[in-house]
Amino acid sequence: MQAEVLNQALPYIQKFRGQTFVVKYGGSAMRVPELVRGVIRNVLLLQMVGIRVILVHGGGPEIDTWLERAGIPKKTVGGLRVTDDATMEIVEMALAGRANKSLVAEVQKAGGLAVGLSGRDADLIKATKVSDALGRVGEVIGVDGRILRLTTEAGYLPVVCSVATDADHKPLNVNADSAAAAIAVALGASKLILLTDTPGVLRDKLEFDSRISRLTPDEAAEMMRLGKADQGMIPKLQAAIHAIGNGVERVHLIDGAASNALLVEIFTDGGIGTMIEAPA
Repeated sequence: MQAEVLNQALPYIQKFRGQTFVVKYGGSAMRVPELVRGVIRNVLLLQMVGIRVILVHGGGPEIDTWLERAGIPKKTVGGLRVTDDATMEIVEMALAGRANKSLVAEVQKAGGLAVGLSGRDADLIKATKVSDALGRVGEVIGVDGRILRLTTEAGYLPVVCSVATDADHKPLNVNADSAAAAIAVALGASKLILLTDTPGVLRDKLEFDSRISRLTPDEAAEMMRLGKADQGMIPKLQAAIHAIGNGVERVHLIDGAASNALLVEIFTDGGIGTMIEAPA
């Protein structure tokens, strides 16, 4: 870092040492090897300065690839993936297997120590079916954070995929933004950071240079009500509103493909994305 950036960072490092951050990882930054390595390096630096980090991920493109290979057509209802039993098998394989272990390997290549977890491990993420029409699509109803506390306290980086367990201990496919928000609430995290494919929340969703630096939960809800947030942004804003309403101090939406996005957002005065927090 340049001296000016480092001088900005030091007070933030002192402030955040010992706190818990939940980072939800997805989008294009998860599909390009060099971007993956950059994000992992940023996450490990947060760990090095004493911040406890939980990395949560989805993996829609990975799921689509394996569905195509298996000859299973992709079906959606209202923008949500219909997940029958056969699709759920692919979802769990793609997320808990391929995507999760690839991220674990990248962490360890970069010198960290990671533990790959599914939401089914230790009943970490509990969910219930949304509807019969959507099949095994779940809504998060609870988080048992003990396994995450144990791993972070021991110096490991938990890497959690968004597969949950139902009351019968069967898998459910849950939205990764919602899973990350629920984990942040359960662990009393001070920050939830959502990596996106845009510079943040946009005043005009067709103009990438219309980024909003700060939002309140009420303003975020108003954007959804007025249709100013597109389909991909809606679950992120809903997750942010839920997190802020349940004790998380700040939610950040940042472009995961931007160079050192996590560090710039967290350790500089100006930031790089959109910060959502309750009004003072």
